[in-house]
Amino acid sequence: MSCDHHSQQISRRNLADYGMGFTGLAMGAMLAGDGPAGAAESTTAALDTPRAKSVIWVFLSGGYSHMETFDPKPALNRYAGKTYSQTPFPNPVDSPLHRKRFRSVPSEEINIRDVYPTIYPLQVGFGHHGESGIAVTDWWPYLSRCVDDISFVRNMWTTDNDHAAENQIHTGRHRLDETQPSIGAWCSYGLGNLNENLPRFVVLGGPTRTDTRESIDSYYLGPQFAGVPLQLDPGNPLQFGTRHAGQTAEQQAREFALLDSLNRITAERYPRDQQLQARIQSYELAFRMQSAVPEAVSFAEETAETQQLYGIDDDATRVAGQRLLAARRMVERGVRFVQVFPSAYGTWDSHQKLKENHEKMCRSIDRPIAGLLQDLKRRGLLDDVTVVFCTEFGRTPGLEERSGGTTGRDHHPNGFTVWLAGAGIRRGFVHGETDELGYHALGDAHYVTDLHATVLHLLGLDPHQLEIPGRRRLDIDRGQVIREILS
Repeated sequence: MSCDHHSQQISRRNLADYGMGFTGLAMGAMLAGDGPAGAAESTTAALDTPRAKSVIWVFLSGGYSHMETFDPKPALNRYAGKTYSQTPFPNPVDSPLHRKRFRSVPSEEINIRDVYPTIYPLQVGFGHHGESGIAVTDWWPYLSRCVDDISFVRNMWTTDNDHAAENQIHTGRHRLDETQPSIGAWCSYGLGNLNENLPRFVVLGGPTRTDTRESIDSYYLGPQFAGVPLQLDPGNPLQFGTRHAGQTAEQQAREFALLDSLNRITAERYPRDQQLQARIQSYELAFRMQSAVPEAVSFAEETAETQQLYGIDDDATRVAGQRLLAARRMVERGVRFVQVFPSAYGTWDSHQKLKENHEKMCRSIDRPIAGLLQDLKRRGLLDDVTVVFCTEFGRTPGLEERSGGTTGRDHHPNGFTVWLAGAGIRRGFVHGETDELGYHALGDAHYVTDLHATVLHLLGLDPHQLEIPGRRRLDIDRGQVIREILS
């Protein structure tokens, strides 16, 4: 839209305020109550029948091994210690898929990642579970009981072979390319509110570092569609969201009223300034959030049985359990997209001591994530909420030998596993596969934006028409819906 110079200055000041205080965070939560500033002015196209109302997106930072979690490969044990060329299978490094799914930032001459030739055996046993008989490793005793509610996608791939892949799985772009908005931001942009007192896009436990801000950011969509990080402290869940010492609720209410009055006087002079209208609404939301957010992150009304279900009674599972229980409370209250980081940055990154690390990390999330699925199911929320469980890449079938390594696996973008459950998702199903050694995703394998397209589709949004005028998205940015896993 067109504005005169003074109006543009107002808009810039409004945007500069974002992130500097409570109202800036509120503005980042919501521009308007009915989808994109106005959805009618964008080229957003909604489908007729959304299957899900909300999404809980669970991300495990560092890259879990698909083979030691959800895609066990017994051939690794049969040929342990041999090189790829000594097996009856084609050497996966010679496959054209290797170059397609490997985009090194340093020169290939000095970056040997992903091509370690000596096969490293599975570090854990596995069994077949549920009526569906799906193979899951023994490090998931709780989640394995839930496989009949899950669709596993075993043929995912990405291109970044370093931890910028954490951003890539959320934005769809390699770090050398133009940044795109995150999947949560697209959902926030494309959908209206179900609860005017809470943000549409909430983040729990992240972003894990300043350089992973891209994973929750909105970029050219505008800051109003970015994720809002919340802390699980009912006394101070939102930074800048608590009245300063000595200020009463009445004094703060008068302060908000004065700001509202001044903004509305300016709005009469510049009625077409959408950012100013957003500012007015952000102050209103900020005031409402002060009571809604602390209630949403408080577990006071949760029974001891429910908290035990999530593992909050155990030091090993408490952090993940608290974040996932809070996620359930958020979607229950109408938050559209909840992005959960159950563990710290890079904790699944098992270059060495994979067995020790993965056994510990699987224990930290196994009971909480199974508890989430069970809790959603018994409350009838699996009919309305889609759960996504993912990481940034898999790990190499070959032993990582850098620095004399003997106990770990390196990063592996060529094939890995994610899973989904809940609204619109087929239950007790495995889609896709990797080769016998777990190296390449086979068939019509899925780049990470296929996962995005699937989530948007379930929410009733067409990923091929979700667009910002003046911004050209690539076909790979839009992705393709993974229709095989839809119910």
